Amino acid sequence: MTWLSSWPGRLRRAVDLYVVALLGTVVFAALLPATGRAATAVGHAADIAIGLLFFLYGARLSTREALDGLRQWKLHLVVGASTFALFPLLGLALGGLVPYVLSERLYMGLLFLCVVPSTVQSSIALTSTARGNVPAAICAGTYSSLAGMVATPLLAAWLIGSTVSFSLHGLLTIVTELLLPFLAGQFCRRWIGAFIGRHKKHIGLLDRFSILLVVYTAFSRGMAEGIWRQMTPVRLLVLLGLAAALLAVALGTTSFAARRLGFSREDRITIVFCGSNKSLATGLPMAAVLFGSSAGLVILPLMLFHQLQLMVCAVIAGRWSRQAAVAAPAPAPRVPAPDRELTPPPSRS
Repeated sequence: MTWLSSWPGRLRRAVDLYVVALLGTVVFAALLPATGRAATAVGHAADIAIGLLFFLYGARLSTREALDGLRQWKLHLVVGASTFALFPLLGLALGGLVPYVLSERLYMGLLFLCVVPSTVQSSIALTSTARGNVPAAICAGTYSSLAGMVATPLLAAWLIGSTVSFSLHGLLTIVTELLLPFLAGQFCRRWIGAFIGRHKKHIGLLDRFSILLVVYTAFSRGMAEGIWRQMTPVRLLVLLGLAAALLAVALGTTSFAARRLGFSREDRITIVFCGSNKSLATGLPMAAVLFGSSAGLVILPLMLFHQLQLMVCAVIAGRWSRQAAVAAPAPAPRVPAPDRELTPPPSRS
């Protein structure tokens, strides 16, 4: 357990508690799924939670910081290429495993994972721990989330096909549940931004509760479809291995590309974390909108990938932080001032 003790404390607690909460929610949905009128009520509550989630995203986003970040457009271009080009290509490459290793539904989940935007909170925390470019990480995560509101549904409809509810009604649902609350949060930021800044901890708990509610709703619907009949322990291990492989390729590719393109060490750290991470907070609500009652098994790859990225990237961030501390120049030795009592007085002629 010595390697666990080297993790940044905040990330270690987030991994432990959040994994338990997510797994507990899935188990609770399996044992006591919402049915009938309860399912309708929980579905409406999840829709409200999704809207509130994106409203708070909009209220937290500093428009000035987002505009200032445009000056580092090359960095954001590399992150966007990894998120919305590299990952989808990797997802398509996994299509040869169907139906021998992956079922159609699990492959849909992997493809959806590959088109989800980058995360914001964990990328910032990881970049800060590794002593990278934190302002660039804030902007990169923000731009990715904004682009994902359009790119994720379009890519999902293109790669996954007819299963995705990307009709005019589906598009209006995305605008109503995701984009309009986000814009409303941006509009209200001038009045509530300071309040949200003072209560970041409580807002974070509300974010996580909203995500857990979406998970419960999706898996409750999935139980009615018998999704666990399609999931065996072997398939779960295969899915975990494929998620780990996707993360390893993304980490290696972003690191190699950032070096070859001549970015500084701080910018390379930002590119690696922002270009390889995927957002659970954004992906789950989008899956609920795009897949409806079929979202249960589709979100499983994203949940597994999210926990892997937290654990693996926390170790990497801790190692880079120690390397930066070793490489930092030692402070110049302080020269003591001369002792006045030992200094001979000036001679008088």
